[in-house]
Amino acid sequence: MTDRGRKRGGGRAARQASLNTPETQSVPYITRKVPVYEVLDEEGLALIEANAETILQEVGVEFRGDAEALELWKDAGADINGERVRIPKGLCKKLIQQSAPAEFTQHARNPARSVRIGGKNMVLAPAYGSPFVRDLEKGRRYATIDDFRNFVKLAYSTPFLHHSGGTICEPVDLPVNKRHLDMVYTHMRYSDKPFMGSVTAPERAQDTVDMAKVLFGEEFVRDNTVITSLINANSPLVWDATMIGALKVYARNNQACVVSPFCIAGAMSPVTVAGTAAQLYAEALSGMAFAQLVRPGAPVIFGTFSSSMSMQSGAPTFGTPEPQLVLYIVAALARRLGVPFRSGGGLNSAKIPDAQAAYEAANTLQHAMLAGVNFMLHTAGWLEGGLSMSYEKFIMDIDQAGMIHSFLAGVDLSENGQALDAIREVGPGKHFLGCEHTQNNFKTAFFRSSVADNNSFEQWEADGELDSAQRANIIWKKMLNEYEMPAMDPALDEALLAFIRQRKESFPDASY
Repeated sequence: MTDRGRKRGGGRAARQASLNTPETQSVPYITRKVPVYEVLDEEGLALIEANAETILQEVGVEFRGDAEALELWKDAGADINGERVRIPKGLCKKLIQQSAPAEFTQHARNPARSVRIGGKNMVLAPAYGSPFVRDLEKGRRYATIDDFRNFVKLAYSTPFLHHSGGTICEPVDLPVNKRHLDMVYTHMRYSDKPFMGSVTAPERAQDTVDMAKVLFGEEFVRDNTVITSLINANSPLVWDATMIGALKVYARNNQACVVSPFCIAGAMSPVTVAGTAAQLYAEALSGMAFAQLVRPGAPVIFGTFSSSMSMQSGAPTFGTPEPQLVLYIVAALARRLGVPFRSGGGLNSAKIPDAQAAYEAANTLQHAMLAGVNFMLHTAGWLEGGLSMSYEKFIMDIDQAGMIHSFLAGVDLSENGQALDAIREVGPGKHFLGCEHTQNNFKTAFFRSSVADNNSFEQWEADGELDSAQRANIIWKKMLNEYEMPAMDPALDEALLAFIRQRKESFPDASY
């Protein structure tokens, strides 16, 4: 195939991608009409709960570098030895169930895009935390603020993601101690969907809250949740000062914390499913209960990140059965506890958006969907175990997210869905292609992938022999080219920029 031929094929593929784009009603979040899947019965779940309580009471959890946290736990009745906190059985559960909301609304600056987190609702957000980005032309490279803006634009432009996310990629071209200001501003200005706040230092969390007060108004932020943040445990059984400090800032301001252990089984938790589930639950209980000690009623999401690992190389692995079993177990525990649940996502350890990336991501996405995840972080873009954010993989993943929308809508049992008129019209031995029911429903009857090629071999060959990644490459460029920034009051925009200027001028640049 000549370069000229490929260029012509790319144009045809772009037209085909446009034709294949599914007609989808944009919704602010998914409300599932399909039941969740369970892997353990009452006896099994009760055993995991009891083991987690034993871990908290006998082994304990360390709250490092924060004297106030230790004092709060002491006042609540925990046993303190140095920085080790041993928590009596039942105390964490009591603190959480007394005040943590079972559901809450995270408000967006566009009220039509506010999301409801918890219950039967599912909110899909892009991947988080990658220092590198990748695309077909430029390959793997360090992320910049331009890349960050691009992914915020893409997340805003698709109807299949409901949330702008947080650190979609790490813009290493900006000073470490100031880049959070530009990232939060990008979410606020280039999207009007909900967003996540900075957690890399307590003062950066406070900057996020203060910017939200500029955007929404101080009184509104006081009374409503407008920020979600990711607070990771340092597994096994440690909360460090950075995460504790960020959690305190958000909880005191009535903003949501995704309290999320980070377990690579075999290294950061036991190699067994039951052992990892118990440790993970103990860590999450301690973090969510601490948020209630800081401020009763502070919204929390029971988060989890669990992967297996290669026992040969030590590298994390994704899409394997054991972490999916952990996912189902802790999702059920979150429902029993009465709090929203978070997990990922399009996880994989592939280096490029290839077959490995696709099947590992599909495994994790679909299991998270069936487990009943309320807030799905890492829905789109994740590559290389989270080290890279891929433009092409982002498009492939939002295609899967669209299928999640369709599946969770359940079965249409209306008169039209039953289709008896069509069966009467066609009768035996004929086809349904030309019947009135098919003509009325063909545009919306089936999910239509924007990435897959379902044409004949000859048509695929004539269109340039493009694979999925090449088709995705065309789509993301088209989306960015057609992106339109959501409107914002110029005075409000200037107030945000003035806040950023003042903060940046108040302290020197730093690389840590």
